[in-house]
Amino acid sequence: MYARVVLMGVVTLVALSGCATFRGLAAGETEQLLSAAGFQSRPADTDERLQDLRTVPPFKIVTRNTDGNVVYTYVDPKSCKCEYVGGSKEYAAYQRLVTERQIAQQRIWTDEELRWGGWGPWYWR
Repeated sequence: MYARVVLMGVVTLVALSGCATFRGLAAGETEQLLSAAGFQSRPADTDERLQDLRTVPPFKIVTRNTDGNVVYTYVDPKSCKCEYVGGSKEYAAYQRLVTERQIAQQRIWTDEELRWGGWGPWYWR
């Protein structure tokens, strides 16, 4: 009985750490795309930016209206402790890059399916 409880605890910890790792990888990919799209990375070195790290939902693009202009903000309170800021032009470029990456990934999956004749490699059977 005790061994079963310990085993379930270990399995739960491994699963949770896997989710955290995946989230970190996804955040890194998003930050690369934001940079490529022209978003500016700003360290949280002012009171306003530190406040953003605490109040803005992390790892999500948030739309704000600042002085009549739309501003897009993405905060990463974990790895870089920074925020990415861009306007409508940068956000449109980011959306285009995301779509291009999705198309490329779909092509990879389609090529794999064609290569394996729809059955997959031998270890999937």
